[in-house]
Amino acid sequence: MEILLMLPMLLFAVIAHEVAHGWVAFRCGDPTAQQAGRITLNPLPHIDLFGTIIFPLILLVTNSPFLIGWAKPVPVNPYYFRNPSRDHILVSLAGVCTNLALAIACTVLLGITARLTGGAGGAVALMLKYGILINIILAVFNMLPIPPLDGSWVLYHLLPGNLAEAYRRLFPYGFIILIVLLMTGVLGSIIGPLYRMVLQMMNSILGIIL
Repeated sequence: MEILLMLPMLLFAVIAHEVAHGWVAFRCGDPTAQQAGRITLNPLPHIDLFGTIIFPLILLVTNSPFLIGWAKPVPVNPYYFRNPSRDHILVSLAGVCTNLALAIACTVLLGITARLTGGAGGAVALMLKYGILINIILAVFNMLPIPPLDGSWVLYHLLPGNLAEAYRRLFPYGFIILIVLLMTGVLGSIIGPLYRMVLQMMNSILGIIL
């Protein structure tokens, strides 16, 4: 039952994340995502068999403390950007900001549901809780400065020239670094405190509503 509530929220969260990248890139002058038909909430163009389905299921089956996944990355061509460094940062931050906005929206809806039902929201309330947790985890995870996560591009464009190029050399090994950090538990210890901090903010919002 819980899987049936969690997976749709994860699917929507990762798709909205990628659509945000594509939409902001389009606003910054890059038509690549639009031409590829990726600025849409239709899940079919976005589903990545491993990242959207298999990997989240593995985490669920192994009782992972957190649930993450990803959709197919939206194609972005920085050569179209009017201000390459600034625009690339904006595109990178778009997905994270979207997940935070979705977490806030789920928090507000959860508060409204609780008030209307006297605290007994049933499956709707549980789904909204998963929406909060999943979107916070995705936002925190994607802001880590580990290639190819969004935070790595933000850091790359903020670093001075020589440091930026030295950092860029790590990009081909980013996925390996992520897997090692995940398997050793280091990733969880990094995400955990940041996740709890953002969750506390959501609880404060919920407290105001209630």
